[in-house]
Amino acid sequence: MPVEEFMAGWISGALGLVLGHPFDTVKVRLQTQTTYRGIMDCMAKIYRHESLLGFFKGMSFPIASIAVVNSVLFGVYSNTLLALTATSHQERRAQPPSYTHVFVAGCTGGVLQAYCLAPFDLIKVRLQNQTESRVQPGSPQPRYRGPVHCAATIFQEEGPRGLFRGAWTLMLRDTPTLGIYFVTYEGLCRQYTPEGQNPSSATVLVAGGFAGIASWVTATPLDVIKSRMQMDGLGPKAYHGLLDCMLRVFPVLVGMSLAGNASSSPTGL
Repeated sequence: MPVEEFMAGWISGALGLVLGHPFDTVKVRLQTQTTYRGIMDCMAKIYRHESLLGFFKGMSFPIASIAVVNSVLFGVYSNTLLALTATSHQERRAQPPSYTHVFVAGCTGGVLQAYCLAPFDLIKVRLQNQTESRVQPGSPQPRYRGPVHCAATIFQEEGPRGLFRGAWTLMLRDTPTLGIYFVTYEGLCRQYTPEGQNPSSATVLVAGGFAGIASWVTATPLDVIKSRMQMDGLGPKAYHGLLDCMLRVFPVLVGMSLAGNASSSPTGL
């Protein structure tokens, strides 16, 4: 990959992370903690007790690793398509790969990306869940002083495998969802791009947005499980593995969804 493309991918990925990280922090808190009544309550409490900086906890490692993670994802995706179709990137403009090949290539990229991402994502989630304020005098000291201290503490207390806690769930989340992402993106680009031309910037933007929505709709249930498993290394274990976590969390999620639907219906049905 040319240096220019690597740097462009890192800068664009970093900007996306900065814009999205506050929402990700709220998401992680709601997935793993029961002290919030909803999104607005969570946002208000973070701002009140931890200041604006509370929304950006755990952001440094994802920014540092985004270029490598994206390089793995898109590199594996492109090379898998090359192996499946025996066509280069330039040749695929005239001979688009089948959606089956696109899905398989996306899933393959998702597996390897998840493996590379797992330690960084674990550290991010652990830091995002620290509710102690570092700007208010007299506040309790957080368990982790930063990402490096977090990584070292996990390694010391939980061993090397501790850094990959939740990795299997991350792979289960990213494998199909990245396949869905690339199929949706490719399909929309083909639909709205004249034959023989490259997709416009607007088409790429819209296709990427809808692909992201489609992939996250399918990813969210397993994302909840992933966050719960990553936090399970602190204190007494709440779950006896991935399956136990799924069997205990999914019924709760379904019940909350049904309760929400019933309360929003005029008839209650």
